Amino acid sequence: MKPPDGLLATDVVQRLSDTHAEAFLADLRDAGYAAGTLQRRRSIVVSFVRWSRRRRLAVKDIDESCVAAFIGRVPRRSRTRDQVALERATLRRFLRHLRGESGSEAARPWMTIPYGFELERRYVDYLRSERGLTERSICVYAPFVRALLTWREGKSGSPGSGALDAPTVRDFLVERARNRSHSYTRLLAASLRSFFRFLHLRGETAIDLSASVPPVRTWRQATVHAFLSPDDVDRVVSAADRSTPRGRRDHAILLLLIRLGLRAGEVVTLDLGDIRWRTGEIIVRGKGRVLDRLPLLSDVGAALALYLRGDRGPSSSRRVFLRTWAPRVGFVGPAAIDHIVRKALARAGVRRTGRGAAHLFRHSLATRMIRHGASICEIAQVLRHRSQGATEVYAKVAFEALRGVARCWPGTGGAR
Repeated sequence: MKPPDGLLATDVVQRLSDTHAEAFLADLRDAGYAAGTLQRRRSIVVSFVRWSRRRRLAVKDIDESCVAAFIGRVPRRSRTRDQVALERATLRRFLRHLRGESGSEAARPWMTIPYGFELERRYVDYLRSERGLTERSICVYAPFVRALLTWREGKSGSPGSGALDAPTVRDFLVERARNRSHSYTRLLAASLRSFFRFLHLRGETAIDLSASVPPVRTWRQATVHAFLSPDDVDRVVSAADRSTPRGRRDHAILLLLIRLGLRAGEVVTLDLGDIRWRTGEIIVRGKGRVLDRLPLLSDVGAALALYLRGDRGPSSSRRVFLRTWAPRVGFVGPAAIDHIVRKALARAGVRRTGRGAAHLFRHSLATRMIRHGASICEIAQVLRHRSQGATEVYAKVAFEALRGVARCWPGTGGAR
């Protein structure tokens, strides 16, 4: 790969060195990795550095293909699956470290970046800067777009968006939505429409293909949300293991979900500065970048204080809840909160119904409120719904109140 004219010779021949490896390992050490883990990763990185020297690779030329070639140097049958996975994870992180050191991809204009990757990156920038989507929403949209680009390239064998047309969109949607849930299909369709509008706006496609994505039929309030009884909720709280740092962290997370009805994503993004101890408030970063103020209840505050003072530990991250294993940073996404909830339910012996996990407590809070006489307006305020229409579904679980207004079945001999 020939560098552009005028590039300094010293830039061309810069090789990977032990200095790069030691700087990377220092970053891992600062992130909280244990000594044994550091030793295993040191061995992998040092071997990769020596391998790259023998092939006279410059730092600027190290990319994913080099990582794949290094991992494939030894027959896979001579190593366990865990060993291969550790090598791949370590070297990918090392590659990100090198890119950060050299000023990322923009500092290497002569490198060939796959068109699909570049298109996805531009789309994500569009969602973030022009559409104002939150990181949680971007994490939902981007994988669908990546799947479309990968699928289309595999079908046509060429990168780019020129081969996209209505039949291609239909085939992808049908194939991808097969045996999937209604919610998944609805998000898939919404992501594709957004992406096709972006392509047309940027001149990548001659026509707006968003109209070729068929709507996913929905029925408002067709079902009753799954929820837990008050006794089951109390069992989950009582069964929490508060004898370990992880257990105390999970207990604080459960109380935020149960007492305040927070969404899983809102727990993930909770910042240290969002807890206002003096005023007894919590700032919640809700949907659409909206900031809401909720009261810091006494049991929730006590659980948070116990975790923050004794178990959270030092970290450069400002997130309230951190991983217990290195790197000591915040959770990647809401799925981590769902995992904590599923473990808590299993520990308490509570059987979960429906697809949700963390959201189950939000539904349970609303159900308890309406059964104790709270109005739809009051529930909407607690759950921070923008429209009371989103709260109306909880009226279906007020069974005793509904019996008083239900009309008798017309005619004789009918159902009673």
